[in-house]
Amino acid sequence: MSGNHLRGRRFATGRLALFVGCTLSGMALLFSLSASSLCAQEALPSNPVYDATAREQMYQQLFRDVAELERQGNILKTVVKLVSPTVVHIEAQRTEGSRNYGRSRTIEEAGSGVIIQLDNKLYVVTNRHVIREAALTSIDIGLSDGRRIHPDKVWTNRDTDVAVMSVSAPNLIHARIGDSDKIDIGDFAVAVGSPFGLSHSVTYGIISAKGRRDLELGDGAIRYQDFMQTDAAINPGNSGGPLINLRGEVIGINTAIASNSGGNEGIGFSIPINMAMAVVRQLVESGTVARAFLGVTLDSKFSPEIAQQLGMPRRAGAHIIRITPGSPAETAKLQVDDIILQFNGIPIDDDNHLVNVISLTKIGTEVPVLVFRAGKTFVAKTLVGDFDQFQKLVEPAKP
Repeated sequence: MSGNHLRGRRFATGRLALFVGCTLSGMALLFSLSASSLCAQEALPSNPVYDATAREQMYQQLFRDVAELERQGNILKTVVKLVSPTVVHIEAQRTEGSRNYGRSRTIEEAGSGVIIQLDNKLYVVTNRHVIREAALTSIDIGLSDGRRIHPDKVWTNRDTDVAVMSVSAPNLIHARIGDSDKIDIGDFAVAVGSPFGLSHSVTYGIISAKGRRDLELGDGAIRYQDFMQTDAAINPGNSGGPLINLRGEVIGINTAIASNSGGNEGIGFSIPINMAMAVVRQLVESGTVARAFLGVTLDSKFSPEIAQQLGMPRRAGAHIIRITPGSPAETAKLQVDDIILQFNGIPIDDDNHLVNVISLTKIGTEVPVLVFRAGKTFVAKTLVGDFDQFQKLVEPAKP
């Protein structure tokens, strides 16, 4: 697919002469030449850059200004120095096709990852698509000091594109984890990874947007999306690497780009670290990600007009159009046409946002739900349920 090209105009340039003359009358030629020289000297602009003393003062002021700028720039340098040892380069190989008929082929993937600590053990967090279906011995992890290791164990989650690998090696350095819920649009962000195999490349930008959902990515397997968008340059090979704030904390896992050319066009997407760590913890503790549920059917066409009909000044939250019998929602006495404004203290943008928040809530947790009903708001308490267990109860027994 071809991208958009910016076409420029070529402007012709020529010489523009500015003549400054002195009016001479009744003078000899020699005098006129001398007067012309005097006139030319008087015509020189009064500009401090031509004065040695003034130039020296300007240089001194410039040095002071640059020193202040460099002092601010040292923040970014310190961030990079702290984070670089925690970032790894990942190469993985997997086999596709049938070996029996000689039609198999080897697929090579490359990406990035970040070392984290969980319950005093060390792991590498990356994207599932970087290492999917690769054997442990076919996953090569390159450390910042040049060492290469293999993971001890791997867990992946298709629905979020998160993967985690347990690793063991001496002198590993883990990153600090930030709080992605506190990130705002406009905050500075640093991406570290291995674009095009160039390990430990650093790019810098801002958080351009939050809550990007319904993106068509890869094979469409990423069901739960709540991406942060950044203009920090992200390219193939950055996948799985960390997005960092200016405190040197991981705030996201870089996952995808929007591009017509296949390269960076200033639109990159990162999984919020709070979401990634919720998945990582479940994978490490139980080997799978349990899907929590509330038991409501939501209105995907919830519009400002419907919101006004229900008594809201503007559209916000998620509109309930059905309550599942026997569900946590029914126990909490939620009703059809209720609008969920907050779930566990998190303001809800829309139905997809609520689904993501509920799905990644720890099962069995009692959470407050801020509800709008008939012109008033109130807080209901609900115990988040296990979707898989609930399905087993309501499904008819198989013969």
